[in-house]
Amino acid sequence: MAITTINPYSRKMIKEYKEETADSLKNKIGGIRESQAEWRKDIDSRISYLREVLKPNLLKREKEIAEQMTIEMGKPVSQSIAEVKKCESLVDYAIANFGRFLEPEPVKIDGAKAYVRFDPLGVVMLVMPWNYPLWQAFRAAVPALVAGNGILLKHASIVTGSSLLIEEVMDTPLFKSAVIPGSRALDLIRQVDGVSFTGSTSVGESIGQAAGKGLKKAVLELGGSDPFVVLRSADLPKTAERAAFGRLQNGGQSCIASKRFIVHADIFDEFRSLLKDQFSSVVMGDPMDAKTFLGPLSSQEQSRTVKSQVEELKSMGLVERFGKDEGNIIAPVIASTDELYDQEVFGPVAVMKKFRSNSEAIHLANETPYGLGASLWGDPDEAEQMVPDIEAGMVFINKVVASDPRVPFGGVKKSGLGRELSRYGLLEFTNIKTTWIQSAP
Repeated sequence: MAITTINPYSRKMIKEYKEETADSLKNKIGGIRESQAEWRKDIDSRISYLREVLKPNLLKREKEIAEQMTIEMGKPVSQSIAEVKKCESLVDYAIANFGRFLEPEPVKIDGAKAYVRFDPLGVVMLVMPWNYPLWQAFRAAVPALVAGNGILLKHASIVTGSSLLIEEVMDTPLFKSAVIPGSRALDLIRQVDGVSFTGSTSVGESIGQAAGKGLKKAVLELGGSDPFVVLRSADLPKTAERAAFGRLQNGGQSCIASKRFIVHADIFDEFRSLLKDQFSSVVMGDPMDAKTFLGPLSSQEQSRTVKSQVEELKSMGLVERFGKDEGNIIAPVIASTDELYDQEVFGPVAVMKKFRSNSEAIHLANETPYGLGASLWGDPDEAEQMVPDIEAGMVFINKVVASDPRVPFGGVKKSGLGRELSRYGLLEFTNIKTTWIQSAP
């Protein structure tokens, strides 16, 4: 069997890759495990690897990596370059902080010495999506590697070339890519010591079940239908500008994209008019053109799904388009409705709804099975009062939701389990080991 990659803009085949055999994967995992036995012993050498190998490789191959991502999944090349630079910032943060985060924590106990160690688990499998091919892999892999683990990456098949390029950039026997379809990922869980998955809730449930059956540690970063709440006190022109960015960046194909726009009734029409202006001015087209902001969706299948969701929204309220669809490029859409719509739309579609009180805004923000991120726009003190009642793993005020190496990333409800990034994400794939030493029996 072969895995074929397709350019979503030209819709032409890029390359075919031979699918790996079960024996090949078993040997690959065995090799990672053998190398990990030595790797786990010295945190200083792991930090040196980041500084002397990984960071220089990223810098040297920045343009190559960016173009590979754009060709395979359609991200505008300017956004692909930004993605590589974000990974560079993660490596810098890890170099500066991860050694300190992994130091044993002393515990004060009378008459004894006690502390908590953070030891690696072994080999961690990453099952990663296509929407941020480098960043998704790096934000899971770098903390797990520095914690002393080895990594097997099972990337989305449509970015197989990116996956193999990441292996080259990592340049270590501790990190290998698996060239297999997603249907075979579950079979590998029993061979590893933990699994990190980013993707749809339905697939995440299957991976969580398989990990639970084998009592393997799992971090699941799943879907989102993030609310973007606009209070009456918001600066509307600036908020509309950020709303367009939050909805249209990466073609709207992001778990933390702003998806549901919950706007105070008194300013609803004005805000919608400003958002229309923003959507109307976005540059669509060839993702390899530096001026393009909105390129194609990742595949023909993805385009069909979003078009079907737009047709469904037509029956629920006013749907306005801002441009012409072409191939896998979907022009921006604003759908205004008073009805419940809790599907995740992975494309450039903004769903707008009115509220009349902050308590109603909170209710509307929470009326979804997801709980990944949320953003609130307006007077900071007013918005902050609402934070405790928002059912989300992350709440940003006057800023679109974003992943950042310094703060934990993850959600609640159907948006997943566990955290990535920061010290919290670093410790997910460690054995948090209590050590207690009495001087005498």
